[in-house]
Amino acid sequence: MRLAARPVGQVKPDDWEHFSGPVEDPGPGRFAGRTRVISLDPAMRGWLDDRPSYLPPVGIGEVMRAGSVIEVTASNHPDFRPGDHVVGTFGVQEYVVSDGKGALKVDTSLAPASTYLGALGMPGMTAYFGLLDVGALKDGETVVVSGAAGAVGTIAGQIAKAKGCRVVGIAGGPEKCALLTDELGFDAAIDYRADDVKKALRKHAPDGIDVYFDNVGGDILDAALTRLAMHARVVICGAISQYNNATPVNGPSNYLTLLVRRARMEGFVVFDYAKRYAQAAQEIAGWIGDGRIKVKEHVVRGTVDDFPETLQMLFRGDNVGKLVLELA
Repeated sequence: MRLAARPVGQVKPDDWEHFSGPVEDPGPGRFAGRTRVISLDPAMRGWLDDRPSYLPPVGIGEVMRAGSVIEVTASNHPDFRPGDHVVGTFGVQEYVVSDGKGALKVDTSLAPASTYLGALGMPGMTAYFGLLDVGALKDGETVVVSGAAGAVGTIAGQIAKAKGCRVVGIAGGPEKCALLTDELGFDAAIDYRADDVKKALRKHAPDGIDVYFDNVGGDILDAALTRLAMHARVVICGAISQYNNATPVNGPSNYLTLLVRRARMEGFVVFDYAKRYAQAAQEIAGWIGDGRIKVKEHVVRGTVDDFPETLQMLFRGDNVGKLVLELA
């Protein structure tokens, strides 16, 4: 799947071009494989805009950037053999030829391929380092997570619970809120579609918010800023409510609370922690193993042609947990 045009606002079907061509044989030091699972992430929307960011934009005519798990079918690479499953940034394509740079073999007998794109992949790493490093989380604190039913939010909230914190999730709809409290162990959930978020935060975080993990930006970020505790930390992970804006992003109007509460607000990019991924994955796998983290995945089964519509599920809020496209 190639990018055909720069989207303005919401991504449209004609912003994409499906390309078919012959599958090349892998040369020396390369391997070929067939894609099994493709990751879909809110950050993809930012990669489509031609503006400075932590990664260069996807070029017009280029294969759409995406993490995926492939199964090796042929190899002239010493580290990869046919039958191996490999995770990497291979893009939205059915067949892949790679030199192995940035690729990692994974064991699908220990966890499904999709989990290496979710709890044991970028979303899990993002939740882990965002909370523990950027958020400097301490046992017993009050943590609020927006976008709490998404890939990062479900893991972030459960890590905070594993660390002995009170956790409040913000999500859209009664079903998602029930999932957070009844299945994932959050102490409370706020339905931003039906509840007065400011009023609900006063109820569920009466002593203030120590760590606010923000995935959505916009009005919800503004509401959370009014409830900060002294020396609070606001972790800026994403702003999905703003990604499809055709006009400039709306900044927070309540930022002076940071001054009054001697708080800080910090953004981060998970790639900065790459050298410590193995440490994080090991600890997260331990929490999964002892039941303190439950993995939530939303698997859409289809073909590469289903990528554009599946991507829109993120921005409609249709998914619960990690969204992946599993290729037939």
